Amino acid sequence: MAPSISRASALLTAAVLTLLFAATPITCWRPWPHLNPNSSDLLYDSSKKFEGSSEFVHLRYHMGPVLTGNITVHTIWYGRWQKSQKKIIREFINSISAVHARRPSVAGWWRTVQLYTDQTGANISHTVQLGQEKNDRFYSHGKSLTRLSIQSVIRSAVTAKSKPLPINPRNGLYLLLTSDDVYVQDFCGQVCGFHYFTFPSIVGYTLPYAWVGNSAKQCPGVCAYPFAVPEFRPGWKALKSPNGDVGVEGMISVIAHEIAELATNPLVNAWYAGQDPSAPVEIADLCEGIYGTGGGGSYTGQMLTDHDGATYNMNGIRRKFLVQWIWNHLVSYCTGPNALDQ
Repeated sequence: MAPSISRASALLTAAVLTLLFAATPITCWRPWPHLNPNSSDLLYDSSKKFEGSSEFVHLRYHMGPVLTGNITVHTIWYGRWQKSQKKIIREFINSISAVHARRPSVAGWWRTVQLYTDQTGANISHTVQLGQEKNDRFYSHGKSLTRLSIQSVIRSAVTAKSKPLPINPRNGLYLLLTSDDVYVQDFCGQVCGFHYFTFPSIVGYTLPYAWVGNSAKQCPGVCAYPFAVPEFRPGWKALKSPNGDVGVEGMISVIAHEIAELATNPLVNAWYAGQDPSAPVEIADLCEGIYGTGGGGSYTGQMLTDHDGATYNMNGIRRKFLVQWIWNHLVSYCTGPNALDQ
């Protein structure tokens, strides 16, 4: 019996992988290299048609679980990271539940995520906290990762002989962050980050996870936009970042994007639009590139300017951040922190 069970499991895993890795990426607005400089995509790409209208959006609940318990984010630092970079990212995650931060706040932004419920009517948790961390300074799986080998990195982190990350399938999120010298499959050309869940055949458990890369050396004009602009857009001007690290600044919005979608669609069977669960359009995808009122297409929307000229749109505990808005299913348009920041 064992060989036949193993073969069936392998075939099932192969089928799932085919669906996952052959899926067409979601088209949301960033200054991707493939966009025609003279195309109307620059003004009326997918973000534009979604903003402020339910005509194009059919976000539905597919009866899967969402994260209603206190959410713990376990971080894997892959590659070499500066202490200052880790501090910026940690402070952003800690700010998600910081209800006393100055408005508009990261916590106010998270309240839109909290509007989503499971089939019992329970809301997404208001508590997001940092969990344990694992450092992989020596690139144990190399400097070039595939979508599949990312799961192997997570397996190494949760099965390590020394201080493994805890196993928490119900309310744990596993955040793999790669340094600026690590290449990841489809990075810069199609994605700046993504989320899914681990396969028991690889990791031993089904764990919701996200990967986000530091684009500073590879494609800051794409994944750290608008704090950097691509070379093929010579007329565009980069904005000043609030925390002085363009690569990490770009990661913050992508991390926010992925955590929001992990909370509402951790096993890819809860909240999403579209008919294909292997390529779901989720609550942050619907608002890609929108950071303020009036945003859509290549226009980021109205943002705030700090005393030193830096651009941001929400406050954390001690820092300011620029984070994209997310889809509010109750009103059917993208909302930021001001709408629910009370």
